Amino acid sequence: MSTFSTVRRAVRRGYRRAVDLSHPARSPLGSSVVNCVVYREGARQDGTADAAEALRRVRRSGEGFVWIGLHEPQPDEFTDLAELFGLHPLAIEDAVHAHQRPKVERYDDILFAVFKTVCYVEHAELTATSEVVDTGQVMAFVGTDFVITVRHGRHGSLGPLREALEDMPARLAQGPAMVLHAIADHVVDEYLAVADAVQNDIDAVETAVFSGSSGRGDAGWIYQLKRELLELKRAAAPLDRPLHQLATQPMPAVGSDLRAYFRDVADHLTHARDQITSFDTLLDSILQAHLAQVTVAQNEDMRKITAWAAIIAVPTMVCGVYGMNFEHMPELGWTYGYPLALGVIAVACFTVHRGFRRNGWL
Repeated sequence: MSTFSTVRRAVRRGYRRAVDLSHPARSPLGSSVVNCVVYREGARQDGTADAAEALRRVRRSGEGFVWIGLHEPQPDEFTDLAELFGLHPLAIEDAVHAHQRPKVERYDDILFAVFKTVCYVEHAELTATSEVVDTGQVMAFVGTDFVITVRHGRHGSLGPLREALEDMPARLAQGPAMVLHAIADHVVDEYLAVADAVQNDIDAVETAVFSGSSGRGDAGWIYQLKRELLELKRAAAPLDRPLHQLATQPMPAVGSDLRAYFRDVADHLTHARDQITSFDTLLDSILQAHLAQVTVAQNEDMRKITAWAAIIAVPTMVCGVYGMNFEHMPELGWTYGYPLALGVIAVACFTVHRGFRRNGWL
C-alpha cells in the first residue's frame, strides 16, 4: 500500500474524531519542523513544547494559539499532525506536494491557504540563460487555536516574519487569522520587491537596445526576461480570487474586523499585477523595436552588398566584352587601348561609387 494511502487513512481517522487531549501523545515533530511556539495574548510563551503538548496547553487554558512551522515535510511526518489537528486528507496531499496553484479552501472550521512565493536571483550580468525569478510555496492551515505553515523551496523563510510579529504583540493577540494576513501581506510585498528588481533588468535591456551598442543577442535577453516575468505573473495573478474571498466572504477564524486587512493586501496585489502587466507590454515593445532594428540593419547590409556588386559589375562587363577573343575588335592593335580600357573602368567605378554614396547606400 502506498505511503499516501497510509496518510489518508490516518488523516481520515483524525478528521472524524476529536483529538484526545487528556493523555499524552507522542510528538509528531520531525526533521522538517522549523518551530513550534505557543502564543498567549500576543506574547511568546517560554518553553519549547511538542505539537501535542502545545495544543494541550492552549486548549486547556482556552487562550492563545500554537504556530507550527515546517519546511518540505515528508508524508509520514504529516500523519501525526493530521491526526492531532484534524486536517483534511485532500489538504494534506496539497501540503506535501509543491507546485500548487494559489488558493483558499475551507474544510469545516479550518482554512487551507496556498501562496506562491518569489525571490529575485542576483546576477552580475544578464544573459540569455540568466535565472531572474525563483519561486517557492507557502501553505497555511488556520484554525481557531492553531496555525500550521508549510514552506517549499529554497527561499521564503517565515522566520523574519515571525520575529516581526513577536515585536507587535497587539497584532498576534488577534489570533491565527492575523498570522494568515501577515503571510499574505509578506508574499505580496515580495511580488512588489521582485517587480522593482526586474524593472532594473528591463531598463538595462532597453538602454542596450536603443543605445545602438547592443548586439543581435539582445533578443535572447528579452525572451529570457519575458519567461521570468511569466513566472512572476503565474504567482501573482491566481492569488487575486483567494484574497477577494478572504476580504469579502465569511471565513472560519477570520473575523469581520480582519477583512479590511485582506482588502488592503488585495489592493497591493492589484498594484503588483498592473506593474507586471505593464512590464510585459514594455518588453513586447522593446522586442518589436529590436526586431525592427535588426531588419533595418539587414536592409542596410543588403544595400551595401548590392552597391559593391554594381561597382564590381562595371569592370566585369568591360573585361567580359574584351575577353571574347574575336579577331576583329576595336583597339585590339592600338598601343593605348589597354590603358584606355583601365581608365574607362576606373572612371566608371568612381562615378557609380560616388552616386551610391550620395544616395546613402555606402
